[in-house]
Amino acid sequence: MSNLNTPKHVAIIMDGNGRWAKKKGKIRTFGHKAGVESVRSAVRFARQNGIESLTLFAFSSENWNRPAEEVGVLMDLFNFVLNSEAKKLNKNDVRLKVIGDTSRFDNKLVEKIRKAEKLTEHNSALTLNIAANYGGRWDILNAAKAFAKQAADQGLNVDNAEEADFNQFMSLADQPELDLLIRTGGEHRISNFLMWQCAYAELYFTDTLWPDFDEQAFQLAVNDYSERQRRFGMTGEQVETK
Repeated sequence: MSNLNTPKHVAIIMDGNGRWAKKKGKIRTFGHKAGVESVRSAVRFARQNGIESLTLFAFSSENWNRPAEEVGVLMDLFNFVLNSEAKKLNKNDVRLKVIGDTSRFDNKLVEKIRKAEKLTEHNSALTLNIAANYGGRWDILNAAKAFAKQAADQGLNVDNAEEADFNQFMSLADQPELDLLIRTGGEHRISNFLMWQCAYAELYFTDTLWPDFDEQAFQLAVNDYSERQRRFGMTGEQVETK
């Protein structure tokens, strides 16, 4: 069961697969394949520790610029995971949601995504969001277009609009606010990931490369989060007396 110090929503930038492979004298794609086990481990940890939503950055909109062979392997891995994991997720009461611009994926992959989402749509123990061909700016722009269309269609006065009116069009609008963003691999940036949702999230950076990020490493991140005081613009004294 979760407690007051357990984040409800955790997002992870899964970085370091290529460097992990290089350290072992292997090609980069070997690291991506090894990272699949860390995905399973993260889902298992989230499921067992009362985390409600887990969002994983699998493929950014900028990743198309990588070598064609590597992009191909990433797509093959995505296909493999959808084929092998959807039934397991369903069995464990995990809802799968893919966020991002899927229009660049081939029709077979899009159909697999839709089938996996449909299979798991009523599950409630954990929502697993896979960000694929996702970018934070894309998410905001996409929401802005939808918001503008609604305003035009309904003749709304946008001067009276509030954050909630806009937020309903964001990719993760139906889920808890993002509490904790983890980035593995030693880099200290969010790389165009969940920019809107990160507004008040706690950030945790670790040198651990993604294939080495196991349940113990996840626990360390959650422990660090639980020791922080989240003030949301208030003073520490105000938070303590709430």
